[in-house]
Amino acid sequence: MAGETGPGKLPRPRPTGRPDPMASAFAHAFTAAALALAVTPGRWLPRLLLVAVVCSVLPDLDVVGFGWGVRYGDFLGHRGFSHSLVFAALTAGFVTWLCFRGGRWDGLRLRIALLLFVVTASHGLLDALTNGGLGVAFFSPFDDTRYFLPYRPVEVSPLGVGAFFTPRALPLLWTEWVWIGLPVSLLAWVLRGFVRKLEQA
Repeated sequence: MAGETGPGKLPRPRPTGRPDPMASAFAHAFTAAALALAVTPGRWLPRLLLVAVVCSVLPDLDVVGFGWGVRYGDFLGHRGFSHSLVFAALTAGFVTWLCFRGGRWDGLRLRIALLLFVVTASHGLLDALTNGGLGVAFFSPFDDTRYFLPYRPVEVSPLGVGAFFTPRALPLLWTEWVWIGLPVSLLAWVLRGFVRKLEQA
């Protein structure tokens, strides 16, 4: 991964004081839904599908900090701690405890927690594929360096829902489908076959 701060790292762009574009919420939600469909028994799917999608977009709640004077590059700034692996682990554990209590979830909680960790952590990974904004603080709070992936083919998402109904959104939707939609679909298909074999064993 390419970092943006520290010796020998890429220069950090100057924060603008407002949220830069990111991978779209559609890409995050699609990733979560595809993975949930792949690993979840059908009778438990509706609740887990909803929770997984919410977890996948949850990291972007950090943008509310701009209204409170939090700068982009701060610990709680956009693509900061809320996009880290630690945040994903804490979120997965708390949400699993909160939303999946009771005996009917016995034997599934570990699988659920792992899924929620993956879909929450995938948010930062997808953002690190984009060609704009600052990088992602994957290792916060231990290391606040912002990282991009070495190859960044995904067009940044326009701000505001209305922008998706303009010609500007077409390149974004195309690159997200090619670089996110297709690989995630293939991964989900492989995972589904693997899970079925485990269930039949």
